[in-house]
Amino acid sequence: MISVKGIIDHIIFRNPDNGYTVLKLITDEGNITLTGLLSYVSEGDTITAQGDFTFHKGYGEQFSVSGFTVEEPDSKDQILKYLSSGAVKGIGPTLALRIVEKFGDKTFEIMGREPERLSEVKGISLNKAMDISASFEEKAGIRKAMIYLQQQGIGNNLALKIYEKYGEGVYNVISENPYRLIEDIQGVGFKTADEIALRSGVGRHSRDRIDAGIIHSLFLSMGEGHTCLPENVLIRGAAELLELKEDEVRESITPLVMDRKIVIKPFGNERFVYLRHLYLMEEESAFLLKGLNISYGTDSKELERDIRELEETENMELDPVQREAVISAAENGVFIMTGGPGTGKTTTIRILLKYFLSKAMDVSLAAPTGRAAKRLSEAAMMEAKTIHRLLEVSGTPGDLPSGLEVRGFGRNKENPLETDVVIVDEMSMVDIILFNSLLRAVPAGTRLIMVGDEHQLPSVGPGSVLKDLLLSERFKSLSLNKIFRQAEESDIVMNAHALLNNREMKLNNKSSDFFFLNRNDPGEITQGIVYLVREKLPPYVGVTSDEIQVLTPMRKGVLGVESLNRVLQEALNPPSVHKKELNRGDHVIRAGDRVMQNRNNYQMEWDMTIPGEVLRVSGRGVFNGDMGTVEGIDTENRSLFVVFEDGRKARYEAKDLADLELAYAITIHKSQGSEYPAVIMPLLSGPDKLMNSNLLYTGITRAKKCVVIIGSGNTVKRMEENKHEQERYTGFIREIQKYVI
Repeated sequence: MISVKGIIDHIIFRNPDNGYTVLKLITDEGNITLTGLLSYVSEGDTITAQGDFTFHKGYGEQFSVSGFTVEEPDSKDQILKYLSSGAVKGIGPTLALRIVEKFGDKTFEIMGREPERLSEVKGISLNKAMDISASFEEKAGIRKAMIYLQQQGIGNNLALKIYEKYGEGVYNVISENPYRLIEDIQGVGFKTADEIALRSGVGRHSRDRIDAGIIHSLFLSMGEGHTCLPENVLIRGAAELLELKEDEVRESITPLVMDRKIVIKPFGNERFVYLRHLYLMEEESAFLLKGLNISYGTDSKELERDIRELEETENMELDPVQREAVISAAENGVFIMTGGPGTGKTTTIRILLKYFLSKAMDVSLAAPTGRAAKRLSEAAMMEAKTIHRLLEVSGTPGDLPSGLEVRGFGRNKENPLETDVVIVDEMSMVDIILFNSLLRAVPAGTRLIMVGDEHQLPSVGPGSVLKDLLLSERFKSLSLNKIFRQAEESDIVMNAHALLNNREMKLNNKSSDFFFLNRNDPGEITQGIVYLVREKLPPYVGVTSDEIQVLTPMRKGVLGVESLNRVLQEALNPPSVHKKELNRGDHVIRAGDRVMQNRNNYQMEWDMTIPGEVLRVSGRGVFNGDMGTVEGIDTENRSLFVVFEDGRKARYEAKDLADLELAYAITIHKSQGSEYPAVIMPLLSGPDKLMNSNLLYTGITRAKKCVVIIGSGNTVKRMEENKHEQERYTGFIREIQKYVI
């Protein structure tokens, strides 16, 4: 290993995702090209780098950097080069020359200790002198902090996030309680914070460490859908995480309750532990439902007459259960309607909507995702919004830990929705966090109608809201279970109901809309998927390849999301001189790619044109699961535009690209609430915990015109027979039963 020292002449390339940089360095021996992780150096910096020379067949000799330090420039020429580079805000080449001519090799000392003297230079006022000094000190502070964080084993990207959050306070956070990073910095888990803490001298048995382990265990349980955990389950999991004895962990439970970090509620013979914020959400939601759950005095004969008149006007005939559903929705403040595919939920919603509108009521339609909202709009022939849009997400940070991902909404208790009826579709997708925000914005006297399929996979977020509402038996609910004649002609519908009723699906390929291709080799399955998407299904279904969705149980593996997306991108949107693209780690994003947002971003701005209108509307917020297409790419600024399925258009800057992933293939979990003309499901192997009938049912019911399962018949049979669903620990039923009589 050798060292080189010089001044950075210019940055040739930098990947903002991982800090990989190519730059030109001026040394006493000549100019050399450096490559490596150099994320926070700037043009004009003097650095000493360690590494070795390598030879690249395309670019020639390069110096591969394994480590480096930023040095203070030690000559007038180096100082001039640094200031001329634009590294210090407010100084360009001409002004840099004047400053160095005035102060020589004492320039940096003057800028740091006597900044007012900069006003002695022509063109610099006293105010500008102070601004220049502040920029100079900030640059030095960032370098110092980055070096310090790197010494703690923290990578460049994470180090930048940490510095942006804490600034000069970063030293106190790292030395006093690094576990704060878990709550304050998105992407920091317990393992990362624990490594930093232990290197910083925090003891393995310290109270801060044990508290962080308990809190993190509760956050991990949220990822599995729980809102609380039995105390013994929590203690056992936290002890394993911390590699400590359970008694040590148990001793920290009561202090955390006293610190108002957690809540303990006894249910039966067990004690359940919540993150305080999640408990308050369940409790408040139950209380708010109590206020909405009132009976409206209606003339039943007049109501039934109105409904029959609407049926005649709309040329729709409801069956008795559908008619009862409309009556119940009119008579009750809270009403829940469930049903599987082909049972007439859409028809019932249409009549419901017509009824309320005929009574001069304002109705708001909402669904959890953009695709689900678009589908509801088409079915109801009226605009439906995502729940986030309905609540007018503001993008302002809330006061809760980052893991809860709660942000401010324009509609809330102080500024409730101005509507008489709220109808929410796809309720199985709604978690307790979003449900609580919705209820806070629904004023007393407003009807809340919730529609969903309790047999779908539960929400990705914590809670089991729809099932808990039904199991509480405190609200009027009806299940539509009649399969209508037109739906009976679809084997998609019939096979879905076969799963619900413990019957075998028909996989004999005599169907026109449900096919099974028996394959047991992953390579053959992959080739079959490409053939189906690119050639076979588009003309059969009458759609383009872009409208066919591959759904798979897992992210990893040959038939997982990540692997299939690389294959499908190459097949459906290959490289071209006419298509711009951006490198992102080990893959690229290309113009024309189908993409998905993988986390909630409440700050991202978008605009869209409402169908039938000329004016464009704008707003904030792009959410986990939103899908769209890359419309254009700016390679120079490493940015791109995505047009989402509901018409919103958003610009992704370089820092936002990590939030996007390819979506030619997505997990079945991420497909909830969506409907596609055709669905392909590769099913070969997977853990029993995942490969169950609930997952199979959800995947099948995403398809409107055609389902193709390609894989092992034994796997499909195993999924049909596996009725096990992972239990979700929640206390919502008990809170509802406590408040709602």
